[in-house]
Amino acid sequence: MKASFSLLPRLTAAALAMLLSTACGDDDDPTPPEPTPEDKALYAVITQVNVGEETTSYVVLTDKVDQTASLSLENAIEVPGRALGSGFSKKGTLYVSSNEGGIVTRYKVNASDKLEKDGEVSFQGRGVNSIGEYQHQLQYVSDTKAYYLDGRTAQVIVWNPTAMTVTNAIALTGLTIEGAVNTFASMPVRVGTKIIVPIGWRPSAGTGITKQAGVVVIDTTNDSAVVVKDAGERCGYVRDGVVGPDGQVYLATEAYGAAVFRTAPSTTPVPCLLRFNPSTSAFDADFHHDLADLTNGKATGSLLAGPSGTAYLRVLDETTYTVVDGTHPRTIASAQAWKFWQLDLSTIKATEVSSLPASTGSSFLYSVEDDKVLFSEFTNGSTQTNFRYLSDKSGTVAFNTQGLAFSFLQLR
Repeated sequence: MKASFSLLPRLTAAALAMLLSTACGDDDDPTPPEPTPEDKALYAVITQVNVGEETTSYVVLTDKVDQTASLSLENAIEVPGRALGSGFSKKGTLYVSSNEGGIVTRYKVNASDKLEKDGEVSFQGRGVNSIGEYQHQLQYVSDTKAYYLDGRTAQVIVWNPTAMTVTNAIALTGLTIEGAVNTFASMPVRVGTKIIVPIGWRPSAGTGITKQAGVVVIDTTNDSAVVVKDAGERCGYVRDGVVGPDGQVYLATEAYGAAVFRTAPSTTPVPCLLRFNPSTSAFDADFHHDLADLTNGKATGSLLAGPSGTAYLRVLDETTYTVVDGTHPRTIASAQAWKFWQLDLSTIKATEVSSLPASTGSSFLYSVEDDKVLFSEFTNGSTQTNFRYLSDKSGTVAFNTQGLAFSFLQLR
């Protein structure tokens, strides 16, 4: 915690420094003081390393994101299985969970810039024995309220991140579709006091896509949650969403759904763009666009937040990657062949961003210092994760780490 000083001593010290500088006749600017530990940036990266059938995750701390050497796992905290790290940005606290248990462990940054355990909460009493998928399935509203969306048990766990207690559970009626498994958005969106979480469904066997779009709407004012489905059943695996300049939520088929369509167009729903009204909690029946129509007929999927009323689509570049018959859609979605196209949400027109390199189709966005955005890229046969700059449209690699990193948080 940052030390507290009164205003008068600050002014006195500043005035004395100016007098001493003037008396010495030094025209050069004084050397600024070294930042205190509380002023230095600190980031947490959680990455999973797979060795044979065993998965171990590592919680790595770094004080900078711009570095050429891969992050060292030597002094990292080890967590069995696929771990996720989550929490409020710049609060000095990290909540760590794993798919090998229904427990969330709280860590706090100590005076030595290390993480110390500071309590835990168990969701097992609500039937949750594994916390997997994505970082943002844990949504933080205030110091005393957070949510965890669990697809396996079709519920939202309400818990207190200060007291580390479970306070409620909300059933997600209508989430389960017979013969299908569900998956939540990697990047939910917030509109006012509502959290909108897109849902993707796919058959429990095979590589198909279930023709259904839907969202979970959480109202943080009364801890209610409802599943809203698109009555038109116009497309599937609509697992990405962004808020447009009109306050509406735009939803799109994710890259994996586009890859399935690329391999089996006759039996797969056409990847599409839909619109959802958070005020009425209803899909716009009159708004529908085939994603390929926006990108000159190319395989298109995923929708990421962009600047100034825009979003980014991911578009498969088949001049650099050849789709061979029999290739698994997951392999296609993971190929470093998906270009960025910027979509104007007012005109629904998309243009290629040539300055950004092609990368893997499934990307996650992370904020750095409030004005910079990184996106992740899985490379080297999914054994390394690159974090690249998106906000300046350069795609420059900021840093990389061994393994698959699905979580990043600025702690300070």
